[in-house]
Amino acid sequence: MFRWPKPAGSPSTVAREEPSRRDDSAALNVVKRLSRSISTVGKDAAEVRGALEDTQRVVQAQGQAMQALAQQLDHIGQAQAAIATATAESAAAVQRARGALGTVGSEVSGMATTLAQVSEAAAEITKISLQTRLVAFNAAVEAKHAGDAGRGFAVVAEAVKALAGQVEASSKAIVTAIATLQDRIDRFSAELTENAARPSQIHAAFHEVEEDVQRISRSAAESGQQMSVLNERAHELEREVLQATHGLKVAFDGSDRFLRMSEELVEQIAESGVEVDDMAFIRAAQEAAGEVAALLEGALRDGQISEADLFDENYRPIEGTSPQQHTTRFCALTDRVLPSVQEKMLGFSDKVVFCIAADRNGYIATHNRKYCQPQRPGDTVWNTANSRYRRIFNDRTGLASARNTRPFLLQTYRRDMGGGRFVVLKEVAAPITVAGRHWGGLRMAFNF
Repeated sequence: MFRWPKPAGSPSTVAREEPSRRDDSAALNVVKRLSRSISTVGKDAAEVRGALEDTQRVVQAQGQAMQALAQQLDHIGQAQAAIATATAESAAAVQRARGALGTVGSEVSGMATTLAQVSEAAAEITKISLQTRLVAFNAAVEAKHAGDAGRGFAVVAEAVKALAGQVEASSKAIVTAIATLQDRIDRFSAELTENAARPSQIHAAFHEVEEDVQRISRSAAESGQQMSVLNERAHELEREVLQATHGLKVAFDGSDRFLRMSEELVEQIAESGVEVDDMAFIRAAQEAAGEVAALLEGALRDGQISEADLFDENYRPIEGTSPQQHTTRFCALTDRVLPSVQEKMLGFSDKVVFCIAADRNGYIATHNRKYCQPQRPGDTVWNTANSRYRRIFNDRTGLASARNTRPFLLQTYRRDMGGGRFVVLKEVAAPITVAGRHWGGLRMAFNF
């Protein structure tokens, strides 16, 4: 704090000191206005940083989606190549089948020719049998004229006549059967023989199969070309997303440095002794940190908890919680002793949003009562805003406040209230030291 010099000496000396006091007062007012302006700039920087975080998340999601799309396009391209290969093999198989069909057709034609020869031979046999019957008839007539001398010859002639009749009947049956078979073979041969003017059903079916295979091949080729274009475009978009991500990171880092610079300027002004607007909150947080440290040291001294349990870092997940909650061995103690300090600080100013003690890893065992509502299963948005206890806040602000060992740390940030709602807050943190060890930090957030 500035201490004004006491008036001393002659009236002329007092007169000389009056302008100095006015200069000091003007300088203080300038510094205070500067502090407010820097604070406002810090708020804007926090909002910009938050907007960049949102955009960064969207771009990252788009990048992941583009990577997934590129992979899918690669898979589709591989499938198209497989289809092209399969259609080419199908076309070759159809050609081989048609070749085999032609071979079968040639064999069938040969069979038809052979059957025709058999039929001709059977016809000749019929003629011979007719001639044989005629000769046998004449022989029988001559044998009858010869009387008893030709009786034996007549018997032979009758036997030859009968045999000739049987041969004639058999040869006629063969001719009839061959004619029927020939007709069937002719029809089958016509089916197997390719005729452009009157295509058979078999060749028409082969032709349709060939056309279908060709259509599939053409479609696969066109699809492959389109997939190649899409794949190239997807990779271009992926590169553009990566470039955008890099640009966002540069902007994000810049806004982060700008935000930190504004916070440090306000801290330096406060540390200089100038009574800036945040000074009351800084002192209140430091006092609350001292009270929390005293309560924890008292519990340690009275044997309510061991030092190992008080500094427990074995955060055990609570099953079925979203956002994830954890428990430690000092939760029961903090639930018992911290509300007396934390709830009291909520009444320090209507600007105070929360006042909590975090261990050095950002773990909040006990929050303000209004944020210690039991979680609702499956309602992550509501839980994010109302069930903030038993959680680890290891983000930039949370860890910086929890691990700060300076007299105080002043930060500006956007707080996620769940459901896409955010508020810009200031937060002052003061270290909590227990038994000579840094236990964590007292975090007090307040509105602008």
